[in-house]
Amino acid sequence: MRLLLLLGLLAGLAGAARAGTIERLEAGEPLRLGVRVDAAPFSYLVDDKPAGYSVQLCRAVAGEIAQDLELAKVSIQYVSVDTDERFRAVADGRIDLLCGAATATLARRRLVDFSIPTFIDGAGVLVRADGARQFAELAGKRIGVRRATSTADRLQTTLKSSGIAAEVVPLDAHEEGFSRLQSGDIDAYFADRAILQSLMIGHGLPADLRLSPQYLSYEPYALALPRGDSAFRLAVDTALSRLYRSGAIKEIFASAFGKAEQSDLLKALYIVSALPE
Repeated sequence: MRLLLLLGLLAGLAGAARAGTIERLEAGEPLRLGVRVDAAPFSYLVDDKPAGYSVQLCRAVAGEIAQDLELAKVSIQYVSVDTDERFRAVADGRIDLLCGAATATLARRRLVDFSIPTFIDGAGVLVRADGARQFAELAGKRIGVRRATSTADRLQTTLKSSGIAAEVVPLDAHEEGFSRLQSGDIDAYFADRAILQSLMIGHGLPADLRLSPQYLSYEPYALALPRGDSAFRLAVDTALSRLYRSGAIKEIFASAFGKAEQSDLLKALYIVSALPE
Protein backbone atom coordinates (compact mmCIF):
# COMPACT_ATOMS: atom_id res chain seq x y z
CA MET A 1 0.00 0.00 0.00
CA ARG A 2 2.82 2.38 0.91
CA LEU A 3 4.53 1.55 -2.38
CA LEU A 4 1.37 2.39 -4.31
CA LEU A 5 1.05 5.70 -2.45
CA LEU A 6 4.68 6.51 -3.17
CA LEU A 7 4.26 5.70 -6.86
CA GLY A 8 1.14 7.82 -6.98
CA LEU A 9 2.97 10.72 -5.35
CA LEU A 10 5.87 10.42 -7.80
CA ALA A 11 3.46 10.28 -10.73
CA GLY A 12 1.77 13.43 -9.46
CA LEU A 13 5.08 15.24 -9.13
CA ALA A 14 6.08 14.15 -12.63
CA GLY A 15 2.77 15.45 -13.97
CA ALA A 16 3.33 18.79 -12.25
CA ALA A 17 6.83 18.98 -13.68
CA ARG A 18 5.41 18.40 -17.16
CA ALA A 19 2.85 21.16 -16.79
CA GLY A 20 3.70 23.72 -19.43
CA THR A 21 3.35 27.47 -19.46
CA ILE A 22 -0.06 27.41 -21.16
CA GLU A 23 -1.46 25.10 -18.47
CA ARG A 24 -0.13 27.43 -15.79
CA LEU A 25 -1.75 30.43 -17.42
CA GLU A 26 -5.05 28.60 -17.71
CA ALA A 27 -4.80 27.89 -13.99
CA GLY A 28 -4.57 31.62 -13.31
CA GLU A 29 -0.82 31.89 -12.72
CA PRO A 30 1.01 34.96 -14.09
CA LEU A 31 3.18 35.11 -17.17
CA ARG A 32 6.67 35.83 -15.86
CA LEU A 33 8.50 38.24 -18.13
CA GLY A 34 12.24 38.63 -17.75
CA VAL A 35 13.18 42.27 -18.28
CA ARG A 36 16.42 44.24 -18.36
CA VAL A 37 16.85 47.68 -16.85
CA ASP A 38 19.68 48.86 -19.10
CA ALA A 39 19.04 47.68 -22.66
CA ALA A 40 17.24 50.69 -24.16
CA PRO A 41 15.39 50.89 -26.49
CA PHE A 42 14.50 47.22 -26.09
CA SER A 43 14.14 46.77 -22.33
CA TYR A 44 14.65 49.42 -19.67
CA LEU A 45 12.81 51.34 -16.95
CA VAL A 46 10.68 54.48 -17.23
CA ASP A 47 9.51 55.77 -13.84
CA ASP A 48 10.51 52.37 -12.38
CA LYS A 49 8.25 50.55 -14.87
CA PRO A 50 9.51 48.20 -17.61
CA ALA A 51 9.40 49.74 -21.07
CA GLY A 52 10.88 49.24 -24.51
CA TYR A 53 10.32 47.49 -27.82
CA SER A 54 10.75 43.91 -26.55
CA VAL A 55 8.73 44.58 -23.41
CA GLN A 56 5.85 45.92 -25.50
CA LEU A 57 6.06 42.86 -27.75
CA CYS A 58 5.79 40.59 -24.72
CA ARG A 59 2.76 42.49 -23.42
CA ALA A 60 1.09 42.16 -26.81
CA VAL A 61 1.88 38.44 -26.84
CA ALA A 62 0.24 38.09 -23.41
CA GLY A 63 -2.88 39.81 -24.75
CA GLU A 64 -3.08 37.52 -27.78
CA ILE A 65 -2.62 34.41 -25.64
CA ALA A 66 -5.37 35.55 -23.28
CA GLN A 67 -7.72 35.97 -26.23
CA ASP A 68 -6.86 32.54 -27.66
CA LEU A 69 -7.38 30.88 -24.27
CA GLU A 70 -10.62 32.82 -23.76
CA LEU A 71 -9.31 34.31 -20.54
CA ALA A 72 -10.32 37.73 -19.25
CA LYS A 73 -6.62 38.51 -19.12
CA VAL A 74 -3.20 37.02 -18.52
CA SER A 75 -1.61 38.70 -15.53
CA ILE A 76 2.03 39.68 -15.90
CA GLN A 77 4.83 39.42 -13.38
CA TYR A 78 8.05 41.26 -14.22
CA VAL A 79 11.33 39.69 -13.14
CA SER A 80 14.52 41.72 -13.45
CA VAL A 81 17.43 39.77 -14.95
CA ASP A 82 20.98 40.82 -15.76
CA THR A 83 23.16 39.95 -18.72
CA ASP A 84 24.92 37.04 -17.05
CA GLU A 85 21.87 35.20 -15.72
CA ARG A 86 19.15 35.96 -18.30
CA PHE A 87 19.25 32.68 -20.25
CA ARG A 88 19.81 30.59 -17.14
CA ALA A 89 16.71 32.22 -15.64
CA VAL A 90 14.70 30.87 -18.58
CA ALA A 91 16.26 27.41 -18.37
CA ASP A 92 15.74 27.21 -14.59
CA GLY A 93 12.06 28.16 -14.87
CA ARG A 94 12.32 31.50 -13.08
CA ILE A 95 10.91 33.33 -16.10
CA ASP A 96 8.72 32.23 -18.99
CA LEU A 97 9.76 34.74 -21.62
CA LEU A 98 12.91 36.86 -21.93
CA CYS A 99 12.03 40.34 -23.16
CA GLY A 100 15.30 42.08 -23.91
CA ALA A 101 17.93 42.49 -26.60
CA ALA A 102 18.72 38.82 -27.10
CA THR A 103 20.42 37.49 -30.22
CA ALA A 104 19.28 33.99 -31.17
CA THR A 105 22.35 31.79 -31.62
CA LEU A 106 22.88 28.05 -32.01
CA ALA A 107 24.99 27.98 -28.85
CA ARG A 108 22.20 29.59 -26.83
CA ARG A 109 19.66 27.14 -28.27
CA ARG A 110 21.43 24.42 -26.34
CA LEU A 111 20.04 26.09 -23.22
CA VAL A 112 16.81 27.81 -24.31
CA ASP A 113 14.43 28.00 -27.25
CA PHE A 114 13.60 31.10 -29.29
CA SER A 115 10.54 32.58 -30.92
CA ILE A 116 10.44 33.63 -34.54
CA PRO A 117 12.70 36.70 -35.07
CA THR A 118 11.55 39.98 -33.54
CA PHE A 119 14.24 42.37 -34.77
CA ILE A 120 17.44 42.49 -36.75
CA ASP A 121 20.31 44.72 -35.84
CA GLY A 122 24.03 44.82 -36.31
CA ALA A 123 27.06 45.69 -34.26
CA GLY A 124 28.57 49.14 -34.64
CA VAL A 125 31.21 51.32 -33.06
CA LEU A 126 30.79 54.58 -31.21
CA VAL A 127 33.91 56.76 -31.25
CA ARG A 128 34.87 60.30 -30.42
CA ALA A 129 34.30 62.79 -33.22
CA ASP A 130 38.04 63.19 -33.75
CA GLY A 131 38.67 59.45 -33.44
CA ALA A 132 38.99 56.52 -35.84
CA ARG A 133 37.20 56.80 -39.19
CA GLN A 134 37.55 53.12 -40.03
CA PHE A 135 37.46 50.04 -37.82
CA ALA A 136 41.04 49.16 -38.82
CA GLU A 137 42.20 52.42 -37.24
CA LEU A 138 41.34 51.01 -33.80
CA ALA A 139 44.48 48.87 -33.86
CA GLY A 140 46.34 49.38 -30.60
CA LYS A 141 43.34 51.16 -29.05
CA ARG A 142 41.06 50.35 -26.11
CA ILE A 143 37.60 49.12 -27.19
CA GLY A 144 34.84 48.78 -24.61
CA VAL A 145 32.05 46.21 -24.91
CA ARG A 146 29.30 44.88 -22.65
CA ARG A 147 30.51 41.67 -21.01
CA ALA A 148 28.66 38.32 -21.39
CA THR A 149 26.95 39.25 -24.67
CA SER A 150 27.05 37.83 -28.19
CA THR A 151 28.33 41.27 -29.20
CA ALA A 152 31.41 40.75 -27.04
CA ASP A 153 32.04 37.43 -28.80
CA ARG A 154 31.49 39.13 -32.15
CA LEU A 155 34.04 41.83 -31.32
CA GLN A 156 36.71 39.23 -30.59
CA THR A 157 35.86 37.42 -33.85
CA THR A 158 35.94 40.64 -35.86
CA LEU A 159 39.30 41.68 -34.43
CA LYS A 160 40.80 38.28 -35.11
CA SER A 161 39.46 37.98 -38.66
CA SER A 162 40.62 41.52 -39.45
CA GLY A 163 44.07 40.95 -37.99
CA ILE A 164 43.62 43.88 -35.61
CA ALA A 165 45.37 43.86 -32.24
CA ALA A 166 43.40 45.97 -29.77
CA GLU A 167 42.68 45.90 -26.05
CA VAL A 168 39.13 44.74 -25.29
CA VAL A 169 37.70 46.31 -22.13
CA PRO A 170 34.70 44.36 -20.71
CA LEU A 171 32.11 46.65 -19.07
CA ASP A 172 29.04 46.06 -16.95
CA ALA A 173 26.63 48.56 -18.52
CA HIS A 174 26.13 50.52 -21.74
CA GLU A 175 25.99 53.78 -19.81
CA GLU A 176 29.41 52.98 -18.38
CA GLY A 177 30.76 52.48 -21.88
CA PHE A 178 29.28 55.81 -22.99
CA SER A 179 30.73 57.77 -20.09
CA ARG A 180 34.17 56.14 -20.31
CA LEU A 181 34.28 56.92 -24.02
CA GLN A 182 33.47 60.57 -23.37
CA SER A 183 36.11 60.77 -20.65
CA GLY A 184 38.76 59.29 -22.94
CA ASP A 185 39.28 56.15 -20.85
CA ILE A 186 38.42 54.02 -23.89
CA ASP A 187 38.77 54.87 -27.58
CA ALA A 188 35.60 53.19 -28.85
CA TYR A 189 32.49 51.43 -27.61
CA PHE A 190 31.22 48.36 -29.48
CA ALA A 191 27.52 47.42 -29.26
CA ASP A 192 24.42 46.85 -31.37
CA ARG A 193 23.69 49.95 -33.42
CA ALA A 194 20.14 50.42 -32.10
CA ILE A 195 21.51 50.56 -28.56
CA LEU A 196 24.25 53.00 -29.56
CA GLN A 197 21.71 55.22 -31.33
CA SER A 198 19.50 55.16 -28.25
CA LEU A 199 22.44 56.18 -26.06
CA MET A 200 23.25 59.08 -28.36
CA ILE A 201 19.64 60.29 -28.45
CA GLY A 202 19.28 59.88 -24.69
CA HIS A 203 22.30 62.13 -24.18
CA GLY A 204 21.14 64.81 -26.61
CA LEU A 205 23.30 63.70 -29.56
CA PRO A 206 26.61 65.03 -28.15
CA ALA A 207 28.81 66.59 -30.82
CA ASP A 208 31.96 65.04 -29.38
CA LEU A 209 30.86 61.49 -30.29
CA ARG A 210 30.17 59.84 -33.63
CA LEU A 211 28.53 56.54 -34.64
CA SER A 212 30.44 54.79 -37.41
CA PRO A 213 28.22 53.96 -40.44
CA GLN A 214 29.70 50.46 -40.72
CA TYR A 215 27.70 47.33 -39.78
CA LEU A 216 30.21 44.90 -38.31
CA SER A 217 27.76 42.03 -37.80
CA TYR A 218 24.10 41.12 -38.10
CA GLU A 219 22.21 40.17 -34.96
CA PRO A 220 18.80 38.43 -35.25
CA TYR A 221 16.86 39.14 -32.06
CA ALA A 222 14.14 36.84 -30.68
CA LEU A 223 12.28 36.17 -27.44
CA ALA A 224 13.89 33.38 -25.41
CA LEU A 225 11.61 30.78 -23.84
CA PRO A 226 11.94 27.33 -22.23
CA ARG A 227 13.09 24.40 -24.33
CA GLY A 228 10.57 21.64 -24.85
CA ASP A 229 7.48 23.78 -24.26
CA SER A 230 6.13 23.48 -27.80
CA ALA A 231 2.60 24.65 -26.96
CA PHE A 232 3.91 27.88 -25.47
CA ARG A 233 6.29 28.51 -28.35
CA LEU A 234 3.42 27.99 -30.81
CA ALA A 235 1.31 30.51 -28.86
CA VAL A 236 4.14 33.06 -28.85
CA ASP A 237 4.91 32.60 -32.55
CA THR A 238 1.21 32.84 -33.39
CA ALA A 239 0.89 36.10 -31.49
CA LEU A 240 4.00 37.61 -33.10
CA SER A 241 2.89 36.53 -36.59
CA ARG A 242 -0.45 38.27 -36.10
CA LEU A 243 1.27 41.46 -34.95
CA TYR A 244 3.43 41.43 -38.08
CA ARG A 245 0.58 40.65 -40.49
CA SER A 246 -1.86 43.16 -38.99
CA GLY A 247 0.63 46.02 -39.05
CA ALA A 248 0.35 46.49 -35.28
CA ILE A 249 4.12 46.07 -35.14
CA LYS A 250 4.43 49.55 -36.70
CA GLU A 251 2.87 51.17 -33.63
CA ILE A 252 5.12 49.21 -31.28
CA PHE A 253 8.19 50.16 -33.31
CA ALA A 254 7.21 53.85 -33.37
CA SER A 255 6.56 53.88 -29.64
CA ALA A 256 10.03 52.49 -28.93
CA PHE A 257 12.10 54.18 -31.64
CA GLY A 258 10.31 57.49 -32.13
CA LYS A 259 10.78 59.04 -35.55
CA ALA A 260 13.34 56.46 -36.68
CA GLU A 261 12.21 54.55 -39.78
CA GLN A 262 12.19 50.80 -40.13
CA SER A 263 15.07 49.62 -42.28
CA ASP A 264 14.30 47.67 -45.44
CA LEU A 265 15.96 44.69 -43.77
CA LEU A 266 13.59 44.93 -40.78
CA LYS A 267 10.54 45.31 -43.02
CA ALA A 268 11.60 42.17 -44.88
CA LEU A 269 12.05 40.34 -41.57
CA TYR A 270 8.47 41.11 -40.54
CA ILE A 271 7.15 39.86 -43.89
CA VAL A 272 9.21 36.66 -43.96
CA SER A 273 8.72 35.83 -40.27
CA ALA A 274 4.92 36.25 -40.24
CA LEU A 275 3.80 32.64 -40.41
CA PRO A 276 0.38 32.04 -42.01
CA GLU A 277 -2.47 30.69 -39.89
